[in-house]
Amino acid sequence: MKALILAAGLGTRLRPLTRYLPKPLFPLAGPTLLDIAIHKLVDAGCRAIAVNTHHLHEQIENHLRSRSYPIPVGAVYEPEILGTGGAIRNLTGFWDDQPFFVVNSDILFDIDLRAVYEFHLTHPHPVTLAMVDDPRFNTVGVNPRGAVRTFDRSEAPAPAGLRWLTFTGIQVLEAEVLDPVPENTFYSSIDAFRSLMARGREIRAFIPEDAAWEDLGTPDRYRNAALKRLAPLAFRKRWPREADGPISFQRLAGDGSDRSWHRLTVGDRSLVLADHGLREIPPDETAEVDAFCLIGEHMIRNGIPAPRIHLQDRISGYVFLDDLGDIHLQNLALKAAGDDDLFRLYRPVIDFLVDLSQAAAGFDTTWTCQTERYDRALILERECGYFVEAFLKGYVGLDGPFNHLQPEFERIADGAVVYGFEGLMHRDFQSRNIMMKDGKPHIIDFQGARLGPIQYDLASLLIDPYAGLSEPLQERLMAYCIDRLVAGTFVNLHRFRIGYEYAAIARNLQILGAFGFLTKVKGKIDFAAFIQPALSNLIRKLISTEAGEFPALLKMARSAF
Repeated sequence: MKALILAAGLGTRLRPLTRYLPKPLFPLAGPTLLDIAIHKLVDAGCRAIAVNTHHLHEQIENHLRSRSYPIPVGAVYEPEILGTGGAIRNLTGFWDDQPFFVVNSDILFDIDLRAVYEFHLTHPHPVTLAMVDDPRFNTVGVNPRGAVRTFDRSEAPAPAGLRWLTFTGIQVLEAEVLDPVPENTFYSSIDAFRSLMARGREIRAFIPEDAAWEDLGTPDRYRNAALKRLAPLAFRKRWPREADGPISFQRLAGDGSDRSWHRLTVGDRSLVLADHGLREIPPDETAEVDAFCLIGEHMIRNGIPAPRIHLQDRISGYVFLDDLGDIHLQNLALKAAGDDDLFRLYRPVIDFLVDLSQAAAGFDTTWTCQTERYDRALILERECGYFVEAFLKGYVGLDGPFNHLQPEFERIADGAVVYGFEGLMHRDFQSRNIMMKDGKPHIIDFQGARLGPIQYDLASLLIDPYAGLSEPLQERLMAYCIDRLVAGTFVNLHRFRIGYEYAAIARNLQILGAFGFLTKVKGKIDFAAFIQPALSNLIRKLISTEAGEFPALLKMARSAF
């Protein structure tokens, strides 16, 4: 037998990703949808397969050339989409005198294709359609003898006694089906079937019992199918032969990002699922999920305590990693008995920060998303500009203009860069991103890491509004950090402190922009409680700098207080 896999569609329901990646090349726990269909047809006994292409056809053609299949598999390019019927007609020279398969490339199923083919051989009719009972899509009426009577449930009057079923996109056809289909013209196979029925020919239904089938043509259906396959595989990779069984899902409290987090449990084993959502940019560009995986792997290689990633799929956006529990540094900081207790708690975190900063060796800047480095342009756009747009305009409701702040913003950016001591920075090194497991700090949310001034991470930790460390404690921890750095390399203390002050102001602007955006735009009102502490801290920082250095920004901060 031979087969045609339909792979020419535009994939409009899966946009924007299908602008860059054709739907048949979407992965499903490793193999692509196209490869899954090919191997199922091979297992059923096919001896040659054609794949029709149109949208992003070069990618499909290159994919097929890169594979070694046990039978001939070739692409047939359609400059203009011909539809299902037109695609079958377009392969007139490919078909022989045997019945042949036509299968959609965007379905997942456990239907026995060999059983479908053998069923077709038992009757004299030109078409066998594999059918399932799926209430979401049941539009095909089948009579008690298994003959299709209508393809449209809204047709009136519909014959009585019909069973309504779903056409799976799996079909076995005879060459007779080509008779009503014009050459080089868009034509639907359903219209060809209707023409055959009008001539008295029957369309037969193959209805397997308890068959699993899923149309993967929408983001939710594709990602649900991916998750069903990936989750058990993640447990098997983490605990081979030790974590089989039903998987329970528990939604975890999220952060300020659009990702969602889940704890997956089998017995007494658990993993965390970081769901980044369906990819929206080309696979050859760095998305947040790419940065998360690549940077996380770099940290593990360099001995930085972080959750180990066990399985990832950068198209569906799912990443499965170690479960570090539920205790953040913030939880312990809020329970501390005073500054001495907090100092003891934070010292190993400072040690961790220093170790992280020194993991810059071997860090590839192409792993980062948005920008490769924390530099002057980033500070002006994503710290200062964010403060203006998301906080002053978006949250406070000020109209501006704010051009008079630009010279002071440039001074902040220049100071943070010129006086910065470069290392690997996390860029959001605060108490909610530090998990405490077995008494030791572990870092999460590392997708924003890049090379830049390590003083920024120190400022993120010390002025963190979630923990509310006192100024005397901040100074003690700053001194401890400098001692650690001096012990490892030469550090100009004066320049380090100057760089810290500029980085702290930049970080404070970013915090206020983020809290304003999350509260006002995202509706995450819990963040509003931290705006006044962060604003108070900014005012103190601006006052403590050299006299008159940031008068316009200080006035603006006070007016927003």
